Amino acid sequence: MSQFGYAIRELSAAQKTAKGVSLYSRYVNRPAGRVLAAAGYTAKLRPNHITLISAAFTFAGVAMIAALRPTPAAALGIFAALVIGFALDSADGQLARLTGTGSAAGEWLDHVVDCAKMLAVHMAVLVSFYRHFGFSDPVLLFVPVAFQFAAVMVFFGGILTEQLKRAQRLRNGETGPASAGVSTLRSMALLPVDYGVFCAVFLLFGSRDLFVVLYCVLLAAHVLFMVAFLVKWYRELSVPGR
Repeated sequence: MSQFGYAIRELSAAQKTAKGVSLYSRYVNRPAGRVLAAAGYTAKLRPNHITLISAAFTFAGVAMIAALRPTPAAALGIFAALVIGFALDSADGQLARLTGTGSAAGEWLDHVVDCAKMLAVHMAVLVSFYRHFGFSDPVLLFVPVAFQFAAVMVFFGGILTEQLKRAQRLRNGETGPASAGVSTLRSMALLPVDYGVFCAVFLLFGSRDLFVVLYCVLLAAHVLFMVAFLVKWYRELSVPGR
């Protein structure tokens, strides 16, 4: 069996739980990341190499958002760069599990790149709104600022909650991950706050009105989920031994 085939087989049998993951990440991004992780394994790349390649694609997309005039061609290029970067973001962790080379430093690098991505992409949208969209009402320029706030709060809150829950389980003598079922309905409900769906909105970057409407719809979803998640996470961490 080829190295690529071996990697695909092993990765298919060792996937992370789908709890808390949207349908896009579950059925599109993770399988794409699996293929890219297998390709990285064949090329003898390390997980940190994949993380840096992911960052290169993502920030190429960010640069295009800020620099290019919105057109259908620009929209396609931005979408391709962002969605490939997202798939590679899944691939680095899968490659780490396959090769047993996961580390605290690698996890740190992955999270730092993710945080930088969340900050930069909405700053780029703000620059594009200011340069190319010609809004008569400058209040609309606050939309990317609000989106950035909500997206970073959800990202940081989720990461911090995961770490604190892990620490709680260790204090309680639980060494394995928390067991939980997977809800298809929940996976569907999470689609509006999935980064892959956000990437897809840029396919309409060349159509000002449609892009702004969908961008605002996703902003509203992020704000609602942010409030719901923060309440949920606080309650979960408030229960002793949970």
